[in-house]
Amino acid sequence: MRPFDYQRAERLTHAAQLTADADTLALAGGTNLIDLMKLQVETPQTLVDIGRLSLGEIADEGAGKARGLRIGALATNTATAAHPRVRADYPVLARGILAGATQQLRNKATTGGNLCQRTRCYYFTNIDQPCNKREPGSGCGAIKGIARIHAVLGTSPHCIATYPGDMAVAMAALDATVEIASENSSRSVPVRGFHRLPGDTPERDNVLEPGEIITAVTLPAPVGGIHLYRKVRERSSYAFALCSVAAVIALEDNRFTRADLAFGGLAHKPWHDPRIADLLIGNEPSLALFDKAADLLLEDAQGYGENDFKIPLARRTLAAVLCEATGVEP
Repeated sequence: MRPFDYQRAERLTHAAQLTADADTLALAGGTNLIDLMKLQVETPQTLVDIGRLSLGEIADEGAGKARGLRIGALATNTATAAHPRVRADYPVLARGILAGATQQLRNKATTGGNLCQRTRCYYFTNIDQPCNKREPGSGCGAIKGIARIHAVLGTSPHCIATYPGDMAVAMAALDATVEIASENSSRSVPVRGFHRLPGDTPERDNVLEPGEIITAVTLPAPVGGIHLYRKVRERSSYAFALCSVAAVIALEDNRFTRADLAFGGLAHKPWHDPRIADLLIGNEPSLALFDKAADLLLEDAQGYGENDFKIPLARRTLAAVLCEATGVEP
C-alpha cells in the first residue's frame, strides 16, 4: 500500500469539497477500497473518511400507500437486510444482500460503498496485467485470457468485466433511486441507470462525478407479489455470481400482472431489460413463454471462450426462477 493522507469529514459539504480532487477517494466501510489499495490498484493521495456523517438512517419515505423506504448511504448491509420493513415489504433485497459476502463483511459494508464497489476481474486486480479499466489504453487481458466470471452482455472491445454485487441487482428489480449530493446541489438517479456499460470508457463504473457523494437509496412503495433472488455460483458461500436473478412477480387469474427482473453476473452493471416485462405481462405462464423471455434477454449475448457456458446458464436460471414464482413444472 502506498502512503496517503487521511482526513475525516464532519459535514457532507466538506466531504464533497475534498472528494472533488481526482486523487481523493471517500472511505466508508472500506471492504473493497482497502483491498484495492493493498494491491496498488487504487492509489489515492488522500482518503476522506465519511463514516461520521449522518447518513446511516433507514426510515419511511412518504405516507400511506405511497410509503416507500429511504436507506442511508452509510447503513450497513447487515442493518438493511435485518430491517423489519425490508424483510416484510422488500424481501428480494434482504435475500440479495444475504447472498453476498460473509457476515463480517456485511457488518462493515455500506449501501453507498456496495453500489460503488469495483469489479473482481483478475486482470483489474493484478497491476502486472493489461486492463483498460485500471490503465486506459493498456488493453483487456480477459478477452483472450481467463474469462470464466466475465460478462456476456453489454461488453465492448475494451472491457468484459462484470459488476460483482448482489444488493444492486435486487434494487434494480425494485426500481430504486439513488440520491446523490455535491457541494452545492443534489440529484436523483434511477439505480437502473447508475452503473455504466464499459463502452470506450471502462474506467468509469458509474455516473458519479468528482465531488459527488451518495447520500441514500430510496425504495418505492411496496408492490407485494412474489420476491425471489437466485444466485448461481461456484460454491455455496462467499462467491460472486456466475448468474443471478432478482424477481418481483405478481399473477392474477393466472396471468402476469408484474414481472420486474434484474440479472447479475452477466454484465458490467446489474442488467435490466424492460422488454421482458412487456412480453410476460398479460400472458399465462408457460415454459414456451419463459423461453421467449430468455431469447430476448440473450439475443445479443457473446461469450469469450471460458464463459460461453453463462449463456445457457442464464437461460436455465431465468426459467427456474419463473417456474418457482408461477408454479409451472420445469
